[in-house]
Amino acid sequence: MFDISKLQVKPGDKVKLNRIDPQETIGWDGERDEAEARTLQLNTRLEALQELLYAEGKHRVLLVLQAMDAGGKDGTIRHVLDGVNPAGVKVASFKKPSALELAHDYLWRIHARTPANGEMVVFNRSHYEDVLVVRVMDLAPKAVWSKRYDHIRNFEQLLVDEGTTIVKIMLHIDKDEQKERLQARLDEPEKNWKFDPGDLAHRERWQDYMDAFEDALNETSTKNAPWYVVPANRKWYRNMAISEILVQTLDGLNMEFPPAPPNIASTIIPD
Repeated sequence: MFDISKLQVKPGDKVKLNRIDPQETIGWDGERDEAEARTLQLNTRLEALQELLYAEGKHRVLLVLQAMDAGGKDGTIRHVLDGVNPAGVKVASFKKPSALELAHDYLWRIHARTPANGEMVVFNRSHYEDVLVVRVMDLAPKAVWSKRYDHIRNFEQLLVDEGTTIVKIMLHIDKDEQKERLQARLDEPEKNWKFDPGDLAHRERWQDYMDAFEDALNETSTKNAPWYVVPANRKWYRNMAISEILVQTLDGLNMEFPPAPPNIASTIIPD
């Protein structure tokens, strides 16, 4: 079995992103075609587990995706969640806060999008923007954002205590891979809409972002809300690794379908 613990940031560890090669296929020594076949199997299993999650209506699952621009968040959602029941899966994307959101605390807009019983919610970016972009782009002083690690740990523990299973994944690409992906948005007309000139300003601060990511990972990876760093230059590996993480996590919930209504065996649908 794929050992997802090799991708996990253990509480108390100090991860250094420059020691994790984004080209690596940690935990996998097979070929690409084998990995893609495995991903298809995992998709089928994930579809069944998500249906069970929805039917049982007891658990809540939150998947947090963070990455640099062009890191593959949208692609991950498309490929890993292919086939799941949209009735029980929601995607929440967090962009620049609105005036209304800025009039509240920074977690206000986040809490409103967390999963209900039976739901899986995917955060495409998240509350971690408030210790990443806010920090790197000097949108708030250190005295403000440095307190947020405690806030986030406590917020996530609240969610866990109330029945939410949290999986947090950083898609780890390198600067060269980002350049190729951003260039493709310029070169391929059907991708032009995805290009944001503002991404270049963030790219200039690459090392500052790596430092901010490291602090976020080290400060907020806990037993109940762990971070996984997934090397994501190779999309086929990324898809398989994240599918494995989700399937193994959902399998661990030991879910069951609700009992059937009484006398169902003798019930006949009338003409």
